[in-house]
Amino acid sequence: MSVTPIRIMGDPVLRTPAAPVVDFDAELRQLVADLTDTMHAAGGAGIAAPQIGVGLRVFTWYVDGEVGHLVNPDVTPVGEETEEDAEGCLSIPGFRFDCRRHLYVAATGWNMHGEPIRVEGSHKLARAIQHETDHLDGVLFVDRLDAEAREAALSVLQDAAWQGEQAYLPDGSPLPAPVVKVSPH
Repeated sequence: MSVTPIRIMGDPVLRTPAAPVVDFDAELRQLVADLTDTMHAAGGAGIAAPQIGVGLRVFTWYVDGEVGHLVNPDVTPVGEETEEDAEGCLSIPGFRFDCRRHLYVAATGWNMHGEPIRVEGSHKLARAIQHETDHLDGVLFVDRLDAEAREAALSVLQDAAWQGEQAYLPDGSPLPAPVVKVSPH
């Protein structure tokens, strides 16, 4: 198992748009495994690579018993229908806020082997796909709240127990600054 520390709101890597994956290699397969293990250990419905300090466009999800991943996703809403529901984030631990999302989405991208895939989802899966894709763009779900709700959420979050915390590696050393990996190709 390769559970990796999760970056917390305030870490610059969470606000940095991720780079596209260009090498579908053993490192990418290990990243998907790390994301999946970390997501399961944290009890999340999804996790994106920036949340573990890797600036690549990859995320995993676990919704309704289904585990999946998507590399270099392109997400399109299907129809105009939206829903507002409670949403949380592993990088904003302990908090949930009502967030409006498209009810149905279609996402295309690749799997870890470089094979094209298409995922269609509604409700919780659609929410997870939109949430994780936002992470790849440097967007947190609190950014999606209407102005009044966002102001209230940020007010509550400024007093969160984890504010200003430094994440540490298992050996006790601080997590290094995030490195965005970009292929030389």
